[in-house]
Amino acid sequence: MDTIIYQSNEVPAAAAQIRAGQLVAFPTETVYGLGADATNDRAVSHVYEAKGRPSDNPLIVHVADVETVEKFATPLSDSVKALMKHFWPGPLTIILPLKPGALSKTVTGGLTTAAFRMPDNQKTLELIRTAGVPLVGPSANTSGKPSPTLAQHVYHDLKGKIAGILDDGPTRFGVESTVIDMSVAMPTILRPGAVTVEALEAVIGPVKADHHHVSKDETPKAPGMKYKHYAPRAQVEIVDDPADFAAGVNQASAQADTVGLMATDEVLSQLSLPANVEAFSLGADIVSASHLLFAGLRHFDLESNVSLILAQGFEPRGLGAAYMNRLDKSAGGMHFNSEQ
Repeated sequence: MDTIIYQSNEVPAAAAQIRAGQLVAFPTETVYGLGADATNDRAVSHVYEAKGRPSDNPLIVHVADVETVEKFATPLSDSVKALMKHFWPGPLTIILPLKPGALSKTVTGGLTTAAFRMPDNQKTLELIRTAGVPLVGPSANTSGKPSPTLAQHVYHDLKGKIAGILDDGPTRFGVESTVIDMSVAMPTILRPGAVTVEALEAVIGPVKADHHHVSKDETPKAPGMKYKHYAPRAQVEIVDDPADFAAGVNQASAQADTVGLMATDEVLSQLSLPANVEAFSLGADIVSASHLLFAGLRHFDLESNVSLILAQGFEPRGLGAAYMNRLDKSAGGMHFNSEQ
């Protein structure tokens, strides 16, 4: 199968592929998603096949209006309506109870709930409207690899496996949407993102914010809760204290393998790097670091032959919670030991 790169003025052609049951990756403000008609069970099953994604990992349904959500979900509460009013379109995914039989179990992972989102990207909203159907949209990458923030990332992972990619340039946020479960008594964040706990609580009141994992026998309600994610070929280790990067560089200088560093400009400016250490800048602060995290992991995965990546940690507050959630999964919980 040839994978066509559609330019931003070629939305009708991409939409025709969706209507024909094909897979087309699309841009959002967070990462690129892998789109298929959410009402076409066969097309949805091909999403799992293309990504190599576990079948109990549910998919987010992307919509262009609230009325589409109301076709599938039970009546929306005032709190849900308030979230949609304040944060849609935008990087917030809302889990809702479904009307019986409203969506295929292939979409929901067998659950009676589904996750809905209205992405803040005009080309993708146009794609959904033109196709006339909601789109499932997991990240458009090989399952477990760093999420794609460029169309080229998608092409690297999925060329020959999907019909097309709608290219609208780099994404803005670089980490996936916040996921909030509104099907339970206490609204609960299942995946942190750019919409913070504080922002959510300002709209709907108290939110539970510490339920990001499930057991091996439990079906997750949202992506990213159960399986290893965002992992490049090289081992990633989190550097909790920026001062420890100097020790990391010293350890690297004593070995033959190439080591990658991901840190802010301030940290990198204080280091003298040997020939076998390559740096990738995370910019000035947590905002730029969140935007560049996946791009950095992709850089070392595709363009460098490193055996280890040392990545800067941040305080897990606000946007830092989303950044550290992704980085911790990428590292498999491994942290750099400066005393080795």
